[in-house]
Parts: sequence; structure tokens; C-alpha cells
Amino acid sequence: MASKRDYYEVLGVIKGASADEIKKAYRQLALKYHPDRNPDDKAAEENFKELGEAYDVLGDADKKAAYDRYGHAAFSAGAGAGAGAGRGGFHDPFDIFREVFGGAGGGGGGGSIFEEFFGGGGGGGGGRGARSGKARGSDLRYDLEISLEEAAQGVEKQVELERAVACDTCATTGAAKGGSAKTCPTCGGVGQVIASRGFFQVQQPCPDCSGTGQIISNPCSDCRGQGRVEKSTRIKLRIPAGIGEGSRLRSSGNGDAGFRGGPAGDLYVVIHIKKHEVFDREDNDLFCEIPVSYAKTTLGGELLVPTMEGKASLKIPAGTQSGTVFRLRGKGMPVLNRGIKGDLLVTIQVEVPTNLNAEQKEKLKAFADSCGDQNTPMSEGFFEKAKRFFS
Repeated sequence: MASKRDYYEVLGVIKGASADEIKKAYRQLALKYHPDRNPDDKAAEENFKELGEAYDVLGDADKKAAYDRYGHAAFSAGAGAGAGAGRGGFHDPFDIFREVFGGAGGGGGGGSIFEEFFGGGGGGGGGRGARSGKARGSDLRYDLEISLEEAAQGVEKQVELERAVACDTCATTGAAKGGSAKTCPTCGGVGQVIASRGFFQVQQPCPDCSGTGQIISNPCSDCRGQGRVEKSTRIKLRIPAGIGEGSRLRSSGNGDAGFRGGPAGDLYVVIHIKKHEVFDREDNDLFCEIPVSYAKTTLGGELLVPTMEGKASLKIPAGTQSGTVFRLRGKGMPVLNRGIKGDLLVTIQVEVPTNLNAEQKEKLKAFADSCGDQNTPMSEGFFEKAKRFFS
């Protein structure tokens, strides 16, 4: 079996390419290899699928970071299935195409993008679906904020949003009892009309049927002939452990319901992670600063460190300096779909005592006098350098 090509090579961009450059490259190549432009061309179809898989990874900040670090192995756990199921957990290439090009699609139930670009379909009703009076519903976006703990452990969330759902009154037909759909006399069922604008003639959605190609003789009073109504709905989402800031989750079929029984759009949930009081996050590693007493850093000892799983013990060697960083391996964030974790990096901050009483000050002064200039390797090194500089 042939090995997978590098995703950057597939899109024809360098590894340091920006998000805009990656998207631009995908758009150009996806149009070139789209099955609607290359009917019965298996090679073009495979290229189109490969492009979708590459953009699904490089167009997502978290997936791109995982790919840059681990390569194809970052997604090998879910590998299998074909394009429809998404190789290795990837999205359908037609869904990706539709998302990038703003709702048009081809292959995924939303009409051909080439009909929209070059005439013959599209418009308000949505291409091939419009001619049957059944257009695909719109994709929706929902921004969801979660805590760092929830991102570390994974969590199930229930979101509430307003969206178009199927009309129960007319069973999505758009017609009241006794009503029926008939071919629009204005556009002849095409859904498009020709309009003159100066020297040019352009196609636009038919104003009488809104691009659907059909007229309802007796529209449903609840949905006004659309076959769908606005309603507040609750949707359960499973947030995977290790998800990152700005990641997008797709809930298939939970966007707006389609026009007059057309397929529903998808819901895209964008994840935002609250700032944590103790930890900072960078990719899969966590960082925290811990204040430690002067005595403990001087004499050494055991330090209890907070982690996402509870407390961990860290041995502080005698003479530890402020700013020293200790790495606790496997105590960071889970790597998405990999079964491993990043690290926790702990920075020691020596805490200088304040508000000493007279006795404490006297003892500290006696200690300083007994040490003199000894046992201060950092100071000795610095002043030796300074002496050479000024000389």
C-alpha cells in the first residue's frame, strides 16, 4: 500500500505557510479537481479527496500543530473508512469544500458549485436541490466556552440555540391541507431568471419562487410555505479531552433544517477556553509559577505541585535558584486522540520574607555576616564579568 503524501506537498505550500495561503491553495486545487468539473475521472476524484483530507488538517490550528509534531501518526488511531466516513476521522471532502466556498457544495446534497459559478443553478434555492423545491439548510456556528479542566478531561455539554427545524404542521411540504406545489410559471421550474443590467445579462434567483422552481398554492400558515420553523433547541455535544482553543467540532445535521424537506445543514461549534488561575497552556504543555520559601530553596526539600490530576511531589535540590524550571513529564494536557499527555513545567520563584520582627531581622543579619561573600556563585560570576567590562 502506497504511503500518504505530505499534506503540505498535497496543497503545494511550504510548512510555514499562513492560514490564508493554505486556504487559497486549497481553493485553487479543489476547483481544478472537483468531480463536477472532471466527470468519470477517478484520478481527479482521488486528488479531490486527498485535498480535502490535507485541508481538514492544515486548515485547523490544533490538527496542524499535531501534524507538525507527529506527522500522519497523529491521526493513525482513527484511520480507516472511505471518504464518506472521513479517513482517520476526517470530514467528508464535499462538506469541507462547501464550508470553504461558503455554503455551495456538490456531492454533499447542496448543488454544484460550478452551476453557481458558471450559471445554470444555485442562487437562493441552492442548485439542483432548488429545482425539486428542496434546498439544503444553512450551516450554523456556535461559540462555546469551557474551562481548562473540562478541556483536559473531556466533557459532555448541552447547548441551546435558535435554528430552523422541520415544520410538523405540514410535514415539511410547505403546503396547508389541500394545498400543493406546482411549477413556477415565471421561471418554468428552473429557479433562475435572466435580468438585464446595462449591456450585461445575468442569472438571478426567481423572485416569485425564491429560486425553488415551485409555487405553493395554499402555503402552511405556520411555516409560510418553507416547510421549516424557527425554534429553540438543545443539542448534546461531546468535547474530547485535549481539545484546544479555536478548535471546531462539527455536529452533522444540526444546522438549519432544509427548505421544504431538504437536507439539514451542519452545526460548527468553535471552542474557547477560559483563562486559568494557575496554569498557562502552550500546545499540550502546561506552565505554572510556584512561590517557594528562601529556606526551602536554600536547604532543599519536597514541594507539592498542583496538576490537572491532583497534587504531585517535586524534590527541590539544595541551592535552587529563583527561575529554575522543573519538568514533570506526562502531567500536561492530553494529546488529542493520541492517548498520551504533554508535560507540566514548574518555574520556581523564591519568595522573599516581609514584615520581619526585630529578632528575625537580627538573626538574618547575623546569618548574612557569617556568610560574607561566600556561597553566592551567581553574584561572584556576575561581578567578575562586570569587573572585566569596566576595566
